[in-house]
Amino acid sequence: MQDAFFTGTMEGTSKKMKCPYCEHRKDKVVDSRESKEGDLIRRRRECLSCRRRFTSYEKIEHLPYMVVKKGGNRESFQKEKLLGGLLRACEKRPVSPQQLENIIDSVEKHLADSPDREIPSSLIGQMIMDQLRALDKVAYVRFASVYLDFKSAEEFMQELNQLLSKS
Repeated sequence: MQDAFFTGTMEGTSKKMKCPYCEHRKDKVVDSRESKEGDLIRRRRECLSCRRRFTSYEKIEHLPYMVVKKGGNRESFQKEKLLGGLLRACEKRPVSPQQLENIIDSVEKHLADSPDREIPSSLIGQMIMDQLRALDKVAYVRFASVYLDFKSAEEFMQELNQLLSKS
């Protein structure tokens, strides 16, 4: 006898799962097990009509965090994009990959702790600049020059002077 599988989410749905054999809508859960990672639940079910067993898998669907850009457009948060910007800012600087991971982890933790699903890019950029300023001044200036989008050498020098006066 071949086993049937259901993959998807059941939490919060108004529809009942149908038996894959007879399409009856009532079953009972015989066994539940969490995956090792804790992000998936495997349930063995038995149809109350035909008595055949089948397996369902349930997992939480996470809504992506949206980054609201300066122009108002939105895009999903991309850890890889953030890492790319940090790598460019820290190129040939004494900043370890672990330190970059720590910065990204703190940004992700802030996103996870926030009740908002939309985060302004300015807030993310400021969080990164604050951490880079404490970590490496040159990397901070490199990141700030792109993030703050200096329009002139005077704006750039003003930021440098502020950085030097705080040191």
